[in-house]
Amino acid sequence: MGIVDEDVERVRQSVDIVKLISEHTQLKRVGRRWSGLCPFHNEKTPSFSVNSEEGLYHCFGCKKSGDAISFVRELQMLDFPGAIEHLARIAGVTLRYTDANEGAVRNRRKELMNKVGQAADFYHDYLLTAPEAGAARGYLRDRGFDGDMVRRYKVGMAPDGWDHLARKLNLSNKDLIDSGLGKMNSRNKQMDWQRNRIVFPVFDERGDAVGFGGRIMPGGEGAKYINSQECAVYSKSRVLYGLNWAKEHIVSTNTAVICEGYTDVTGFSRAGILSAVATCGTALTDDHLKLLKRFTNKIVLAFDADDAGKAAAERVYEWEQKYEIEVLVADLPTGVDPDDLSRTDPERLVESVTNALSFLAFRLERELGRHQMDSIEHRARAAEEAIALVGEHPNVLVRDQYVMTIADRCRMDPDRLREMIKNPKKRRGKLVREAPTLPMPQKGSDHVEDQAIRLVIDQNEDAEVILSDTLFAAPMRKEIYTALHEAASVREAVDVLGANEGGLLIELAATDDELDAQAVLSRLVGRAAERLARDIEAEMRLGGQIEELLPDVKYLRQWVIDLREPSTELNDLAPLAEWIAMRSAPVARDTAESSP
Repeated sequence: MGIVDEDVERVRQSVDIVKLISEHTQLKRVGRRWSGLCPFHNEKTPSFSVNSEEGLYHCFGCKKSGDAISFVRELQMLDFPGAIEHLARIAGVTLRYTDANEGAVRNRRKELMNKVGQAADFYHDYLLTAPEAGAARGYLRDRGFDGDMVRRYKVGMAPDGWDHLARKLNLSNKDLIDSGLGKMNSRNKQMDWQRNRIVFPVFDERGDAVGFGGRIMPGGEGAKYINSQECAVYSKSRVLYGLNWAKEHIVSTNTAVICEGYTDVTGFSRAGILSAVATCGTALTDDHLKLLKRFTNKIVLAFDADDAGKAAAERVYEWEQKYEIEVLVADLPTGVDPDDLSRTDPERLVESVTNALSFLAFRLERELGRHQMDSIEHRARAAEEAIALVGEHPNVLVRDQYVMTIADRCRMDPDRLREMIKNPKKRRGKLVREAPTLPMPQKGSDHVEDQAIRLVIDQNEDAEVILSDTLFAAPMRKEIYTALHEAASVREAVDVLGANEGGLLIELAATDDELDAQAVLSRLVGRAAERLARDIEAEMRLGGQIEELLPDVKYLRQWVIDLREPSTELNDLAPLAEWIAMRSAPVARDTAESSP
């Protein structure tokens, strides 16, 4: 089920990728490509390239690549149908769905999000204007919320009644439940989910309202916070409160501050830190990290100090390697949350982020700080506890630096501490092991076969005459060449290739440095001649057909020598390339002609 393929292709063909990307970063024409600063990561030197003819982009810094659809998906965190629908609106393309129900589901979600947006407007207006909301306005003023802050975050007030919102929006029972705005009580009567609470609307990163966090009024009954129910428009593990406002500041500072509550985000804002976001009543998840990775590679955890210290180390280290991010911990005073600190000592709150410690350094400071260092026994105990934390880190170089720190603080022999890491023991019922080092991503290579593929992409006439799949030794490059040779466009070739091959093809299509076609083709054919000569020599050793095969070897070896200087005319190179293709083909091996 999905969008009709023809409509997907119409959207792809209708979108001007240069115009689309230019809305997010400035592009400049450079040769046949467009270049600019990458919109996916912070950089000062342009490494982002766009091939307008093929509708493809590639960043040579962060390695993100794709077409208009993947650009929108990556930048706005949309699924594939969502990205198509977004681009279809821009291009004025009417979409058809393979299953009428699927189109209905997506339209239904839009309807529900519209209901949530209307609820946010209603709550906000009620707080600003209703006489019954006077106590809430006074409470917010006492908590440091001025009018500008209330309007910026669209803070609202839910009336003290069972179904004020449901009646105001004239919600059906199904709309009330599906939107997460309410439920049906035991008497099958409508009931608003938020009642007599200050409400903080939760927006997704695009700025669409998807849910609410409701804080109880002083003297009220029930939980301090009630968050929206999981529903078709709201998933707390995939949403970060405040990201819609903070994303630009996160990109400009290359830092995202993650805290626990809605008022912590507003507290950071009050102190001048506009890059803070909050989890919505849930632990930090992989989906949250994937979302933030689009904007930064540096995360500062601004949780309660004890909670941050208890965070699962293996998850943090895995996140750092898996998403190539740096996780730090804000140096907050114990027992003080960011909201309180923003009103009592905003400079200290700013310092907590500015002086944030690496996750391991934070844990070590907390561990060593709780031990007395007034005796050998106390220092030994502190070293034992601290070295167990160091042993969890997957990087041996990082571990060794912290070993030296512990040795200095506890006045211990560093070699003895290193031995403790190598030989872990059971402590408190838990086996402390050295964390495995995760494999780092492999970088692509830039060789003559890549350059030959780029000639094909650029529709170089000489390359079309000379090239064949037999000239490519690397299986991945051979597969890419074959797909390009058989496809009508680079985009079509990408679609039929696997993820790795397609990704490399997009990268090559976005590369725009000048190529000397004669030099590239000479090197490629020369290498193919060298490989074929070695193969024929192997045949001679195995089969003994020396007199029959020796002329072929001499012919190829002479060409190998000649092609070390790329001065061979391409007209002379074409017959050699054709001969190599014929001689390399399995069917032709037994009947191959001798050298010309």
